[in-house]
Amino acid sequence: MNIVCLDLEGVLVPEIWIAFSEASGIPELRRTTRDEPDYNKLMQFRLGILKEHGLGLKEIQAVIAKIDPMPGAREFLDTLRSETQAVILSDTFTQFAKPLMEKLGWPALFCNELEVAPDGMVTGFRMRCQQSKLTTVKALQSCGFETIAVGDSFNDLGMIQAGKAGFLFRSTEAIQKAHPELPAFTEYDDLLKAIRAAL
Repeated sequence: MNIVCLDLEGVLVPEIWIAFSEASGIPELRRTTRDEPDYNKLMQFRLGILKEHGLGLKEIQAVIAKIDPMPGAREFLDTLRSETQAVILSDTFTQFAKPLMEKLGWPALFCNELEVAPDGMVTGFRMRCQQSKLTTVKALQSCGFETIAVGDSFNDLGMIQAGKAGFLFRSTEAIQKAHPELPAFTEYDDLLKAIRAAL
């Protein structure tokens, strides 16, 4: 049995933190896992910026509510799910994801949790497990699934390399250059063809 494991941000929806950076006028929040391979370090940096500017969960959620999936993403996902099993593996948080999942037709999502104070300030975060994407792919493989993975960032490389097939989608030039062995795509139709061939 096959299962396709998809990253969320940068693959199906725009980057949440970039959108929030633009809405809040704080350029430092544009940093993502495309720029910083150490997720813990990146999140600590983000939490520090939020605290410094007095911004909490409510402000971030207001921006997320206005984010739409990338053009063609919902159709791609619907087609994929009609042909095989698919799950979204993301380092985002349940408190961010709900409006995005609704717009994508409620696909299965494995992600993390924010720690939020009663006043709405984000005080920390809880990862579902260490190296959550790679760990989840290995767990799926232990249940008898053959995995195919798609992502765009440093934190996707483990799950992409661990399966029977893996692809970069709208990734950076630097990541593509560092991993020429990974097929890279920019259009959903081409990605779907590559997944079908791997199935």
